[in-house]
Amino acid sequence: MAKIGVLQLDFVNVLLPAHFLMIWSRLGAYDRQRFERFLYSSGEYTEQWAHEASVVPVSDWPLLAHRREAFRQWKGSPLLKMKNRKSYLEGILERVTNEGAVTANDLPAVAGPKRKPGDWHRSIPRSALEYHFGNGQLAVERRLRNFQRVYDLPERLIPDEHRQLGVSKDAAQRALIGNAMRCLGIASCNDLADYYRMSTRDAAPRILELIEEGAIQEVSVEGWESAAYLDASACCPRSLSVASLLSPFDPVVWFRPRAARLFGFEYRIEIYVPAAKRRWGYYVLPFLEDDRITARVDLKADRKAGVLNVQQAHLEKGANNGRTSKALARELSSLASWLGLDAVVVKKASAFEKTLAGRLAAGAPL
Repeated sequence: MAKIGVLQLDFVNVLLPAHFLMIWSRLGAYDRQRFERFLYSSGEYTEQWAHEASVVPVSDWPLLAHRREAFRQWKGSPLLKMKNRKSYLEGILERVTNEGAVTANDLPAVAGPKRKPGDWHRSIPRSALEYHFGNGQLAVERRLRNFQRVYDLPERLIPDEHRQLGVSKDAAQRALIGNAMRCLGIASCNDLADYYRMSTRDAAPRILELIEEGAIQEVSVEGWESAAYLDASACCPRSLSVASLLSPFDPVVWFRPRAARLFGFEYRIEIYVPAAKRRWGYYVLPFLEDDRITARVDLKADRKAGVLNVQQAHLEKGANNGRTSKALARELSSLASWLGLDAVVVKKASAFEKTLAGRLAAGAPL
């Protein structure tokens, strides 16, 4: 966690929730339940709006205070149409104060506005809890098995040393840019701003301050049109030996312009693209091999059948079919084993997919 700073949460479960895959990409097989207990029971981490909905170190609580203060209800919130909104919201806080942590299902149902086709629906109780979470009056104690948040008062979850620490907006943004710089190593202003969803207008002066402090160096990178910045403590390895499937929300690729700049990799999530218009597939993972992205695979875990389905697999331009299929087959086998699935099934269509299927059938030898 210290290496990435921000663990973006996403609960699309066609394969497994993306944040669990992000950890697997770095560590390999790990005890997921133990990891969840650590996140929510160690007292070292908390959920916040950071990149998006994320888990961050609890020490970042004061750095995000200005975000909580600026938080507003989303335009489609059913709360906006409630006549007794203020008393309803106050009543929820009173209940949590007096009775303890709650989920949205613990609160009485409240009739909301009629849904229109295509509306993203949140119940009024859920919207109210998320509003209190966004402005910092509630924090997340844990997640249930169905991924529901359990909300409680921050004073019961966030140590006083962090909760009561006052940090100015400029100082907080400077610290967040510094965090992003350490996690990225080398980056443009846009890369750094995106890490914590900051505007470049806010990020640029903070970068200059960090340069003056000696924490960041301005450098030039061949092929980059924009200025580049290097973390003062960054070191360049002599060589890389990496083979890993990446979550769509992994910091390595979550800012698509950076992925294109570093790897020549054009990446788009096609979950919301109509099936007939998808180019790569529904839930596509990039495959990082050493310092290149050499393939992408559309994966689906069929838990009932006990198989990991490779719906599509694409070899990137310039990658070696034999080398990449061998490394990817090994990673797919490892992922299936970790997920408790018995086999990997590849749809045989392209030459790459046929080679990949053959590697898996042969046991994906090293």
